[in-house]
Amino acid sequence: MPKISLKGLDMPESPIRKLAPFAEKAIEDGKKIYFLNIGQPDIPTPKIALEAVKNNDLDILSYSPSSGFESYKQKLAKYYQKNGIDIQSEDLIVTTGGSEALLFTMGTITDPGDEVIIPEPFYANYNGFAVASGVTVKPVESTIENNFALPPISEFEKQITDRTRAIILCNPGNPTGYLYTKDEIQQLADLALKHDIFIVADEVYREFVYDGVQHHSIMSLPELKNHAIMVDSVSKRYSMCGARIGCMVSKNRDVMVTALKFAQARLSPPTFAQIASEAALDTKDAYFEEVNQEYTERRNTLIEALESIDGVKVAKPKGAFYCIAELPVADTEDFAKWMLSEYEMNGETVMVAPAAGFYSTPNTGMNQIRIAYVLEKQRLLKAVSILKMALETYQKL
Repeated sequence: MPKISLKGLDMPESPIRKLAPFAEKAIEDGKKIYFLNIGQPDIPTPKIALEAVKNNDLDILSYSPSSGFESYKQKLAKYYQKNGIDIQSEDLIVTTGGSEALLFTMGTITDPGDEVIIPEPFYANYNGFAVASGVTVKPVESTIENNFALPPISEFEKQITDRTRAIILCNPGNPTGYLYTKDEIQQLADLALKHDIFIVADEVYREFVYDGVQHHSIMSLPELKNHAIMVDSVSKRYSMCGARIGCMVSKNRDVMVTALKFAQARLSPPTFAQIASEAALDTKDAYFEEVNQEYTERRNTLIEALESIDGVKVAKPKGAFYCIAELPVADTEDFAKWMLSEYEMNGETVMVAPAAGFYSTPNTGMNQIRIAYVLEKQRLLKAVSILKMALETYQKL
């Protein structure tokens, strides 16, 4: 029997999708599931993006340039400039989702055996991208007690070795919803400059910030010109997860020249999706104002409902549309499987994402879950009421 690669065997399962077979069986059994496990917004995609695809008059569905259509890149650069980020089209490579941008980044700045430092919990696929690149993740743990704020810079510095190539962060955070302050971004910038390493910032949730706070991009710091790489995507911003269009951004010429070789190797990003994404940039500001208001209300509804459950601790997010909740159970993966396979309340149950998969430190986050508040408020309340009753039943077993 031919062998599977070691990196294939080491590739972690998605904590978000690994329970899908249990959900499929539950649906076969006639259960209705409230999906709180995955960040698929139910907000309608801007019609202007969908119409651009429907009304196109292409005769040939051809390749685009490997770095993406120039018209889209120029329009995207103007979007960033509007948001106080001095980006030109040559600083951009259009990618097949933010995921490919992260893979290009790993390929560009790391070699097998190198290390990256990431505050945990973090987006689970960072583990997968690291494994695929032969890179070791050095975690720095943040805690629910202070809403998953940036750990002390001294903890990052302890992890730096001669193999350290970058610090990676998600801002606002998935899975925590934490929004880094201007001071925290500056502290990370100073550390990167001191040790001459990169900062890679996943900023796909930039638009979704609450309570009157402001998002601070690493690309807004001129001193990081050669040390900052930003990853972005249309998936969440315009509720276009299926478009699979993202971008890699840096003002470091060597980085972008190298990343382009990876882009050329995969030929080009999808044409129709770029057409939709370019049109989406004409979305009115009112769209984001309405969406932010909706997510703010959903967040408040969810947090209040979770806090009313005995034994549950929850961190209040300032951005994105996720939160981490600590449950009074020892193993939330077992609990999540049980809810799908053995529990129902009037024929209904809930699917959550066990949070241990968002940590790289073994046996961490075992009693936590990530919840995506991508359901409208009444369905969120119903889901939490089911979760509450499920916890009471599970604890008696």
